Amino acid sequence: MKISVVIPTFNRHDKLISCLRRLEEQTIPHSQFEVIVIDDGSTDGTREFLANYKEKTPLSLKFFVQENKGAGAARNKGVSHAVAPIILFIGDDIYASFDLLENHLKTHYEHKQENAGCLGYVTWDRTLEITPLMRFLESGTAILGRFGGGQFAYDLLKDTHTASWKFFYTANISLKKSVFEKHSFDETFKGYGWEDIDLGLRLFKKEKLTLYYNAKAIGFHHHPQTLESFKNREYSVGRGLHLFQKKHPDEQLLPRRLKKIIFTIISAAPFLPLWKILWKDLYFYALSKKYFLKGLKG
Repeated sequence: MKISVVIPTFNRHDKLISCLRRLEEQTIPHSQFEVIVIDDGSTDGTREFLANYKEKTPLSLKFFVQENKGAGAARNKGVSHAVAPIILFIGDDIYASFDLLENHLKTHYEHKQENAGCLGYVTWDRTLEITPLMRFLESGTAILGRFGGGQFAYDLLKDTHTASWKFFYTANISLKKSVFEKHSFDETFKGYGWEDIDLGLRLFKKEKLTLYYNAKAIGFHHHPQTLESFKNREYSVGRGLHLFQKKHPDEQLLPRRLKKIIFTIISAAPFLPLWKILWKDLYFYALSKKYFLKGLKG
């Protein structure tokens, strides 16, 4: 067993089906990897689906059920049951390219040290209609080549082979299991995103983690975004930042006075319709800051 794939899931068994089927079609033998699914308190029949699927699939599949505690807790539980020396985290809405696992393993074979990880590439699933909002969300350079959507910002890694802790994206990332014997996800984070960035920063500080970027390890993200889901995401990012900042006071991510004023001005009601007409990406950026600031206020 070379690699364990850990997948947290919550009320998305329709997507989980496709996620698992893509893992069945990997270029490495099934004997070289296991799949561990943690059902984080789903109420949509996920448990029953997994019990039935386990009897039919060629995958080495384990699944566990817990009360709803969040993605961080689910990943921690998955790692605790993993037997391979390398852990790969993906989302239940990530459809793996056929050589995803092969490419993660290649990176780890090239960088055998304990504190080496592999960041794979994530893009929208090809079956989705890619809207202007979704294009914005995967561009870190949409605004003046410096700012962007922030959900995924792989364009910022175009000319580099490594990534910083800010790219600790658990949609498609692998690490040595031994690292998790010393560190784990902080389960007090309940909102969007911060539990993975928090772990990434701790690993960079305490383990001197080097995160190698392998753009050939592709995961296709089957998660269409609407304006409403976008607003909710940004609000959650704002709310979660307080806990992150409290844990890491030396990392100044809370917007200070000038930046906060700029965010407030560009996201003010009179300007949003103007940006929507003149510059769509700026409209999305301003809208993100509007709901981010609301989240900060709680």
